[in-house]
This record gives sequence, structure tokens and C-alpha cells, in this order.
Amino acid sequence: MKLLKLVPDHTNIHFLKWRIPFYLGSLLLIAASWGMVMTKGLNLGVDFIGGQMIRVTFEHSAAAPVGVLRDEVTRLGFGEPILQRFGKANAISIRMKLPPGADKDPSLSDKMARTITAAVKHNHADARIDGVDSVSGKVSKELGWDAFRALGLAAVCVAAYIWLRFEWQFGIGALLSLVHDVSLTLGMFALTQLEFDLNIVAALLTLIGYSLNDTIVVYDRIRENLKKYRKMPIPELLDLSVNETLARTIVTSLSMLITLVALLVFGPPVIFGFTAAITLGIFIGTYSSIYMAAPILIWLKVSSKSFVPAEVTNDIPAAARGGASKGAA
Repeated sequence: MKLLKLVPDHTNIHFLKWRIPFYLGSLLLIAASWGMVMTKGLNLGVDFIGGQMIRVTFEHSAAAPVGVLRDEVTRLGFGEPILQRFGKANAISIRMKLPPGADKDPSLSDKMARTITAAVKHNHADARIDGVDSVSGKVSKELGWDAFRALGLAAVCVAAYIWLRFEWQFGIGALLSLVHDVSLTLGMFALTQLEFDLNIVAALLTLIGYSLNDTIVVYDRIRENLKKYRKMPIPELLDLSVNETLARTIVTSLSMLITLVALLVFGPPVIFGFTAAITLGIFIGTYSSIYMAAPILIWLKVSSKSFVPAEVTNDIPAAARGGASKGAA
């Protein structure tokens, strides 16, 4: 039985031929992502801002009565609520800031939640309360700080590990790749205003791990080829290394995407943001391993002199010979 090959043998796609426009495009996307985060902001969940979040589903309605519900909750005197559809059109989350003094007297927060849920049930017979989450302002600030500190520390530790495992140029390339991946994911959440909570932080940490794994696979092949083809020009060597790991990258990414797409379509709404973040991360993590982590090695002047040669050969691999004349880019 003939095996299915998603990537033909001796594939030689000239990825780095377009490295400058792709690099400039990536830098613009990073700037745009942070611009949206700074201007539009993230739709922070109760985990980060503190307060009450009440999840309600209107079982016999096609869509939640957002306008009516906003007026009803506002008239209760606890302030203006933030209403957002939660997964389906008939499901909604009601977010309220903590009432004054709630940090010292938690009963005030509980009283507000009970009053709002009672009013919603009274005014809407088909309303089903799916859950009530409460986080104090002090705890939410600690959670927010700890979450973003974990992301930054993870990225720095990754760069330090690759620096020691390979060379300093590889560490900088990996760190830039991770900054690219996290920035674009944050930009997506700022653009779509999907709720950003601790589940999304977990997704970002997962994304860092996946992108790191893909980058190290490419870097390891680059290091091997630097030892083996010591006279090959660096751009050609990087293209060769990426092509040699391309089959593994595509198979791994497709395997994960099959599961993630199923979760996006059929999974519960509560994990939609988590799944969306990882799905986007599969694409941008693969992209950054090729167009962010690899090209910077050229500009940082990585050289085969830093590596002890294994079995030195001056032969050009068959993939490079076959693709050089075809110009498969």
C-alpha cells in the first residue's frame, strides 16, 4: 500500500526569497495588534477586573433581549451593566462592577447577584441562570499581574534555554517569534472583543509551547546543516532546513487542527475563546518559525564557525539541486 505523502520528496520551496516583505508585514501586524490592545482594549473577564458575572440563557427565545435586559438591570441601582452574547444568540453574560465596600463586606456582592438574578427570572419566564462568578478587585489585580508575568517569564526562559542549547542568535530569533505569536493573538482578542480570562492565558502558554516546539525542530535541523554544509550560503541552508522539516510541520499542524476545528464547531461555548486562541496559534506559530525565527539568523550573521563540524561535505543536497532550477517558490 502506497503511503500518502502531503509533502513530496525533495521539495525545495524558496521560503526566504520573500523574507523582507514578510518580515515587514509581520512587524506591521505586531504594531497594529498592540495599537488595538491600547485603543480598543481587551474584553477582560471577571478574573481580571473583579466583579460579578451572571450567565443567562433564554431557553425559548431565538435571541437574548439585550436592550430590555440592560434597562432592567440598570434600574436596580447597581450601575450600568456590561452585556455580551455568550456563545449562542440566546445566551448572554451580565458583568457588573463590585459595589462600593464589597472588598471589606463580601455580602454586598452576594446581595447584588441575588437581586439581579431574581429580577431576571421574574421578568423573563424562560431565563435560566447558568452560573454566577464573583472575584474581588484585589484578587483580580493579583491574577492579572501573575498571568502576564507568567507569559513574560515563559518567553524569557525559552529564549535563555535556546541561547544555551544553540547560540545567542537562535535565542533572539526564538524570543522574537514568541513576541510575534502572543502579540497577534492579543490583537485578535482586541479586534473581536472575545472575553479574555484565565482560560485565554492558559491558551497563550500552550501557544508558546507549541511555537517553541516547532521553532526548535527547525533550529535543530539548521544546526545540523551548518555542521554538514559549511560552505553553503546561509539563505540556501535555511531554505533547505525548513523544507526538510516541512512534512513533519504539516502533519503535526493538521492533526491538531482536526481536533480544534471540531471543538470550535461542536464544543461548548465556555471553551470557544480558548479553542480559538490555540487554532490561531497553530497558523501563526508555524508561520513565525519560518518567517520570523529563521530569517533573523541571516541578519544576526549566524555562521557555521560556531559549530563543531560533524561530517563535512561540500555536496549540494538533491532537494536544493532539484529546486534551484525549478524555482519553486
